[in-house]
Amino acid sequence: MERHYSTGEVCEILGIANRTLRRWIKEGRIRAININGRWRIPESEIKRLLGRSVEEIKTPRVARVIIYTRVSGANQKRELENQVEALKKYVEQNNWKLVGVVKDIASGLKEDRRGLWKLVEMAKRHEFDVLLVAYRDRLTRFGFKYLEELFKAYGVKVMVAFQEPPKDFYQELVEDLIEIVTSFASRIYGKRSYKYRKVVEAIEQAIKDP
Repeated sequence: MERHYSTGEVCEILGIANRTLRRWIKEGRIRAININGRWRIPESEIKRLLGRSVEEIKTPRVARVIIYTRVSGANQKRELENQVEALKKYVEQNNWKLVGVVKDIASGLKEDRRGLWKLVEMAKRHEFDVLLVAYRDRLTRFGFKYLEELFKAYGVKVMVAFQEPPKDFYQELVEDLIEIVTSFASRIYGKRSYKYRKVVEAIEQAIKDP
């Protein structure tokens, strides 16, 4: 007879939150049986989702890691490679299995980064277990927790290797600040307006002042 697992056991096996599992059940993404008011999930469903038996899933294995690196501009390609090298050493020190490196040259404020969406698609296909970034803002400037929960829903753990970014990241912060201000100013006044130009000039001058 096929074994059936409780929602708590399935959440632990799949590495997802209980609310995510219940949503999947409601949407029909995972087959579940209601037994005396409690949901039970057949082992075959778990195997279907992960392509492995439950015993294989429970067996400790080397974590499959994807490195994600990002810089804002093409003139920072050297910094991009420095991130890659530092993270490769981090993977090696932890005896993990590196399965790929994904890079982006784009602002951390942009949501439509090609590399970021590639990570999401790979996570959906369960191609890696750990997403490793050098610093929190390499993944995103804002909304880190939201992305962390998104990847967790697909069984991926987001890990930050280092706590403090290097001092030369100041210029990138400045560029992001300008982008935020100019974006809001353009929506309020329009890019062709006099007020928009004055706001942009003011923020640029304020940054230049010592």
